[in-house]
Amino acid sequence: MPRESQAAKTVRVGKIIAGLRAAYPDAHCELNYSNPLELLIATILSAQCTDKQVNLVTADLFKKYRSAADFAQADPVEFRHDIRRIGLYRNKAKNIQSACRVLIKQHGGQVPRTMEELVTLDGVGRKTANVVLGNAFGLNHGVVVDTHVARLSTRLGLTPEKTPEKIELALQKLVPQSQWTLFSHWLIWHGRRRCFARSPDCAQCEIKNLCPSAGQV
Repeated sequence: MPRESQAAKTVRVGKIIAGLRAAYPDAHCELNYSNPLELLIATILSAQCTDKQVNLVTADLFKKYRSAADFAQADPVEFRHDIRRIGLYRNKAKNIQSACRVLIKQHGGQVPRTMEELVTLDGVGRKTANVVLGNAFGLNHGVVVDTHVARLSTRLGLTPEKTPEKIELALQKLVPQSQWTLFSHWLIWHGRRRCFARSPDCAQCEIKNLCPSAGQV
């Protein structure tokens, strides 16, 4: 197959976006939250854990802890117990309480709206910050690159890069900034519902005609 030019790839990405938008018109963040703080906590908890499991835990957690002060001042042993069903819960509990203490001390208990401020919080990297900025505040600062986005970016031939940071930079050059947040959702939904890690359903894939890996995985 001849090498695809950046211009041709950009056109193909536009068609991929149209196909995924039609397939998943309601695509959204599948973590349950009602405010920026809840999304921040849920996203920290979601590292190496399914959204479904996080939602099971936060259903009770967000009734018990309603503010940054509630999380920061919670008894550490009790808080660890409250999230014990989450993988790596001990470290996540420590990070959440530390992050909430910083929110109180430096941000009036509110979640900041900039990448620079968010990534200074314990347990918050660029991916988590992008989730919060894009979904809680509607700010398309970057592209969330999780395992689904990374896998589909490779299968769709969008980039040969392997690290989240480099994949994100490549996608930012191909996708209109106004769609960065939604593009992640579309790929994640497609990865969860059609383009599985093992045995992807290429036969039923809505964008198979745009995928160089169709029928070859």
